Amino acid sequence: MFAAYRPILALLRGTAFLLAASGLHGLLLPLRGQAEGFSTGVLGLLGTAWAGGFIAGCYFAPRLVRRAGHVRAFGTLAAIGAIVALLTGLFIDETMWVILRAFTGFTMAGCFMIIESWLNERANNENRGTVFGLYMMVTYASIMAGQMAVAAGDVRTESLFMVTGILFCCSLIPTAVSSQATPRPLQEVSLDLKGLYKNSPVSFGACFLIGIANGAWGTLGAVYGARIQLTTAEIALMMSLVVVAGAAMQMPIGRVSDRMDRRYVLASAAFGAALVGLAVFVFQPHGATAVIAMTACYGALAYTLYSIAVAHANDHARSEDFVKISGGLLLLYGFGTMVGPVIGASLMSALRPEGLFLATVFAHAALAGYTLLRIKRRAPVPVENREAFQTMPSDRVVTPEAAKLDPRVQSNNDS
Repeated sequence: MFAAYRPILALLRGTAFLLAASGLHGLLLPLRGQAEGFSTGVLGLLGTAWAGGFIAGCYFAPRLVRRAGHVRAFGTLAAIGAIVALLTGLFIDETMWVILRAFTGFTMAGCFMIIESWLNERANNENRGTVFGLYMMVTYASIMAGQMAVAAGDVRTESLFMVTGILFCCSLIPTAVSSQATPRPLQEVSLDLKGLYKNSPVSFGACFLIGIANGAWGTLGAVYGARIQLTTAEIALMMSLVVVAGAAMQMPIGRVSDRMDRRYVLASAAFGAALVGLAVFVFQPHGATAVIAMTACYGALAYTLYSIAVAHANDHARSEDFVKISGGLLLLYGFGTMVGPVIGASLMSALRPEGLFLATVFAHAALAGYTLLRIKRRAPVPVENREAFQTMPSDRVVTPEAAKLDPRVQSNNDS
């Protein structure tokens, strides 16, 4: 049995190093920027730039892979990631960081498209679900490890930037020395807004709004923690537990959505996330235990929404359209993550650090209200006609290529 998964182990090792580097760098930049006195608006632009670069990478990386091949393209992109990480440690400059952050987003998109397409070709009908599950486990564990690594160093020195560069370099070694055959060229990414809306208006609006909320928190959560005087270790734990809580709750909430109208589950979870965000804004918790507990509750609700929205869209789609629908919704989510940090930074600057949660409250309340309105206009999909719920990360670490790993599209992918 172990031998069947040996071809993907090198890819998963490279993925682990890559995600650890991304998690470390993504948390290090706002913490160092906060320590250097960067404005909240600039720190928000770091998230917007990353998301913009990521979306651009989804569009243009396939061309690079077709020209250079998977191994050389991955090596080039990982090297760029290392160079960018080191440059951000050498040049502590607001404008430079925003520009470089866009390059990081582009690099990560390209690397993930290569990894996910490679995993997809190594999977078959019998093990696709296991491969997808292993990929998700590596994703969450590596992000958390990278974020927690921040607590082991001093954000005011260059050491953590150097560690990030080392991790990026380590990510290319397993792939570079692998003897496995490279997969077929990547397919071009397209975004059919009209088709996405026609398939599911709820999922169309939900993915954009979820992107706004998650983009605001993912970019500025560390800044919020620093502003309320949490230690670096406490901030790292807080950011990690938000993701872990969301991952842990996806399956229980997903199973509930398999048994009833998913839109009620989506609206309820969004309303719950809005209430938690509003509680943080109103009561302004400052003790580490209270803050970490409340943000973990927030993550448990907010980070389940994307998977439910995608599952609802797939309920209305033909199986052969799953890849197109899921990839399109991911890009919509990406556009939301470009907007969220700007809104969150504006509210934090105008009000107080907890103003960040007002951005999430508005997005989640709008999602809950819109979903309830749509329930009256379209009948639910019968339970027997629904696709089984599938967990999906909602922290911008997958590309449209990941949709092909979904076990529900196996018949199309292996034909």
